[in-house]
Amino acid sequence: MVRMTAALTSTEVDAGSPDDRRVRSSSPTAGRRLSAEERRSQLFDVALRLFSERGYAATTMDDIAEAAGVTKPLVYQHFDSKRALYLELLTAVSHEVITAIGEATAAAEGPRQQVERGFAAYFGLVVNRTEAFQLLYGRDAPGDPELNEALHRVEGAIAEAIEPLIDAGLDPGHRLLLAYAVVGMAEGASRHWMAETERDRGEPTPGPVGDTGPGAAAILASRLADLAWAGLRQVHRD
Repeated sequence: MVRMTAALTSTEVDAGSPDDRRVRSSSPTAGRRLSAEERRSQLFDVALRLFSERGYAATTMDDIAEAAGVTKPLVYQHFDSKRALYLELLTAVSHEVITAIGEATAAAEGPRQQVERGFAAYFGLVVNRTEAFQLLYGRDAPGDPELNEALHRVEGAIAEAIEPLIDAGLDPGHRLLLAYAVVGMAEGASRHWMAETERDRGEPTPGPVGDTGPGAAAILASRLADLAWAGLRQVHRD
């Protein structure tokens, strides 16, 4: 799950006020007082699920509070606004993707293996952290210039993380252009996979489309890595 790493002050400890008496019995923390960090993490996870399922516009802070089993004032103790919460989620998801790709490619023995491992890490998250990717590539755009710009920054951050992995014989601008192309290819495949999976839910589909099993990420990664590597090998140096 996405977790925030920002430090919390002692004044933020959840004191178990009347605003926090509706924690659902299904919660693993039910029956005990949550710390501020635990409460914030819970609200973060709930918001991620609702934003990914409903989209930004259709999700309210009341919805988040109800789903978390608290009241809206408690949500506002942790997040200034729905916009601030959404932007923080985007930042956390971006960091998760970049970290996964970086760790996967760090031990690669050569360029081809870097491509394979990078796609494997990316699609591993697509399949296993679908809610996070639905936040990025979900059914509707926020319809807000600032939020749309934040989404573009996530794309840019991922491209900048990939750019150093591309052949060092190219100039930086050329590598960055190709990195954006790779990100666009992965994004398009992710959108297709998520749309087909949602459409065919409950109806098994041959191959990776619609398949959320353990082999789906590996198949997606292998097919996209083959395509990307074939193209990158043929790049002409200016």
